[in-house]
Amino acid sequence: MSSQDPHPSVMIPGPIEYDDAVLQSMSHFSQSHVGAPFVATFGETLTMLRRVMQTSNPQSQPFIISGSGTLGWDQVAANLAEPGDEVLVLHTGYFADSFADCFETYGAQPTQLKAPIGGRPQLPEIEKALASKKYKMVTVTHVDTSTGVLSEIQNLSKLIRRVSPETLLVVDGVCSVGGEPLDFDAWDLDVVITASQKALGCPAGLSIVMASQRAINVLKARRTKPNSYFASWANWLPIMQNYEAKKPSYFATPSPQLIHALHTALSQILARPLEERFKLHREASQRVKKRVTELGLKQLPSNEADQANTMTAIWLPEGMVASDFLPGVLQKGVVFAGGLHKEVATRYIRFGHMGVSVTDGKMEQIEKALKALEERLGEVGFKKS
Repeated sequence: MSSQDPHPSVMIPGPIEYDDAVLQSMSHFSQSHVGAPFVATFGETLTMLRRVMQTSNPQSQPFIISGSGTLGWDQVAANLAEPGDEVLVLHTGYFADSFADCFETYGAQPTQLKAPIGGRPQLPEIEKALASKKYKMVTVTHVDTSTGVLSEIQNLSKLIRRVSPETLLVVDGVCSVGGEPLDFDAWDLDVVITASQKALGCPAGLSIVMASQRAINVLKARRTKPNSYFASWANWLPIMQNYEAKKPSYFATPSPQLIHALHTALSQILARPLEERFKLHREASQRVKKRVTELGLKQLPSNEADQANTMTAIWLPEGMVASDFLPGVLQKGVVFAGGLHKEVATRYIRFGHMGVSVTDGKMEQIEKALKALEERLGEVGFKKS
């Protein structure tokens, strides 16, 4: 039985529903951010993040900084790109456009390789692009929150190492880390950025990054200083290293309560094998997608291999728009998200299924959401053709 006040089930692709223990950690009493007890908690959190990202390489570097997931883009652009650097952005939806804008802000030159809505750039296209010019890095959104598209990371990494081994691979894992398999070491990744409020199961407010030794070497070899102050790894690197070594250090004040909440969330994740957690997310996703199909609806990604396990993007019936459809779902105690892709935003909705809604063993919130979806379709007169 949850101790939370009654509220609609938040079934959007982040922020998600949170476990009671995580929320209780948010009310931790005040602590000095440079005192030994908090420094120990922060250090343990950084070390647990390594396990969640599956890196045992001591040269990999975790960063946990106050801010939204968007701050991860700034960290990458400010620290790893210099003015004039070429960046290949693999486009699967809204967030590739935004990442490209971020690179332009810092003076880099992004090139977007786009796929049709609901699809992802294919490896032969990517290989052709990599052969055409020298790119400082390639960015890919593991799960695009705007479309529900799942990108293939491991084979992409193998391609980059074969064709352009000096090119960094940057993975936007905001909607994947903690819910989709991701092996930082085995897949030879350079940067994974994520945020606290999605599959990691912690309230919003933390930008979370894992960087490889190769990425840190690129930082150290810069010709110019990072062109951000708050996002500069030159400022944060010694802080994170000291925290993990349980040594007090200061550059900017962290959020002790959020760090306590993330510590609790990561402890819960690591209490069971990661593969078991990923299996639960796959099973929940299959359950949702099967029911969506049975209801006569279609997904933005039509290819099963392109469909994420942490969310489902669902086309609405012809002529229906999200702003008319969603209020009726809310009346049934469920919150879905409207569309986000700029070209078709009004025509679809997004159903998030990750974190405690998946792992509590009962999936009552998922069943409640599916029932609300079915009932709302009946109210608007939709019948499966």
